[in-house]
Formats: sequence, C-alpha cells, structure tokens
Amino acid sequence: MKLKLTLLATALIIGTTSFAQTRWDLPAAYPATNFHTENLVQFAADVDKATAGKLKITVHANASLFKANEIKRAVQGGQAQIGEVLLVNFENENPIYGADGIPFLASSYADSKKLYTAQKPALTKLLDTQGMKLMYTVAWPPQGIYSKKPLASVADLRGIKWRAYSPATAKIAELIGAQPVTIQAAELGQALATGVVESYMSSGSTGYDSKTYESVKYWYDTQAWLPKNAIIVNKKAFDALDAPTQAALTKAAADAEVRGWKLSEEKNDFYKKALAEKGMNILVPPAKLVADMKQVGSIMLADWQKKAGPDGEAIVSGFKAEQAKK
Repeated sequence: MKLKLTLLATALIIGTTSFAQTRWDLPAAYPATNFHTENLVQFAADVDKATAGKLKITVHANASLFKANEIKRAVQGGQAQIGEVLLVNFENENPIYGADGIPFLASSYADSKKLYTAQKPALTKLLDTQGMKLMYTVAWPPQGIYSKKPLASVADLRGIKWRAYSPATAKIAELIGAQPVTIQAAELGQALATGVVESYMSSGSTGYDSKTYESVKYWYDTQAWLPKNAIIVNKKAFDALDAPTQAALTKAAADAEVRGWKLSEEKNDFYKKALAEKGMNILVPPAKLVADMKQVGSIMLADWQKKAGPDGEAIVSGFKAEQAKK
C-alpha cells in the first residue's frame, strides 16, 4: 500500500511538472553559426535557467520552421509564440519598420543605437496594435556592396542582377538602375553560384555565412546602414505566462540585447578579416561611389518621411536630438 501511494505521489508530481511547463518555438532565418542565432540560443538558455525549466524555448535556425518573410505572420497568428525578424523586410506593411534601412541615415553603431532610441516608441506601439510585443533588437554589422566586378561609381551597377531582400534594397536597385532579384539569406549562396545574383548590399556576416567569397571577390565597405533584427512575441502567449516567468523573460531579453549589440560590433572586424582570408577584396569605396550612394540615401529618406508621416518626422527629429547629445 505504501509503495502504491509513493508511485501515485510521484505520478502526480510528474504530471504537475509537465502541466506547468510551457514550450515555445522560436523560428529564425539565419544559420546556427550566425552570431544572431548564437545569441538567441543563449537567450533561450537564460530563460530556461531563470524559470527553472517552466518556460522552454526551442530555436529553429536557418528558416527551418518558417521562411524569413513568414516569421512575423506566424508570431502574429500564434503559429509560433516568439520569433526573430529583420524589421526592414516589412516596410511595405508600415514605413516604421523601415527606419533603419535608409542608406547613410545612421551608419555607425553609435548612431544606430540613437536611431533605435528614437524609433522604439513608434515600433512598440505598432507591434502592440498587431498583437505582438517587442522583446529586444540587435543590429547587423554595417552594410557594404558585394560585386563580381570592380566598382568606381553607381554607373557600374546599372543592369546588374541585384539581390533585393527588403523594400529598401529593392528601391536602391530601382534608383541605381539594377535588376532586383528577391533572394532570402538561406538561398543566397546558391543564387550567387548559379548567376541568379551578381551583386548585393549586406554585412560581412551575410557574406561569410553564405560563402559569398566563393562567387564574388569584391566587397566595398560603404557602412551604409545597420538594419536590426527584432525578437517579437505573441501578446496572448506572453500574457498567459505567470508574472515571475514574464519578468524572467523580459530580463533575459534585456541581457540578450546588450550582449547582441556588443557581439555584432566585435564580429564586424572578424567577418572582414575572415572574408579577406577567403580571397575577398575588402575595399574602401571610391569617393564617387560613396557620393552616388549618399544621393540615393537622400532620395530614400525624403520618400520614407513622406510615407511615414508624423511618426516618421518624430523618429527623424528624435534621432537628430539624440545625435546632438554629448
């Protein structure tokens, strides 16, 4: 009888533990070896530890659960409780998402953080209206131009097959006279190898992860902008957590944001060195190329402000106010 009671008690404990545990899926678009993904895995581990296993988050890397452009909808609709998205991918849905995709508006880590400070209130409000909550963001390293041939000016890019992964990069293609081709990060290596794409703008991280150096030999370090990945959570899923778990998740997210930005900056030099070791020519962009691209940036900023309206004006003025601070 005592043995039966002990077994019953054990079963009840196991059942209670199983019931109390919450499991979340976190789809991500980039390889497991990418610094963003490594940061996500650490974030999930921190949540697991802080909640004593009550909330377990499984990271699904390299678009294995949802493709990059499907992740936001999956989180919004509850197919995934939490996910990582590249904000600029959704500029056509709302201009606020594209604030950090404007060439030469914020082209350093310091300015990118200031732009984030200015963008965050509108971004948080926008996500809230769509049933989501912002957990944290991490910037990519500064964007440069990958090209199969040397570049002296924008004229050298006319007619070239240009990877467009966001509305902003598609707009750049339009303004420079290139042929935009929509290719997500997970498909980039093959697209380059088969000639579907000949040039694109991205960070050293993307070039390294996609083995761009196998097909392309020139990267111009334009430092044009630093787009951000955002970790977003379904509000209903978040609200269903108890208060201590919510607090642990929020704390782990804050830690991941600090760690991720630091890691991005540290990795920037690593990626450039690694690409050079693989045969990539890491080049300072010619003055004419920079001037041409800054003109593109000015056109895009004016266009973006017009579309973004009062929220856009508030972001730009807030950003300039942050820049003015010592």
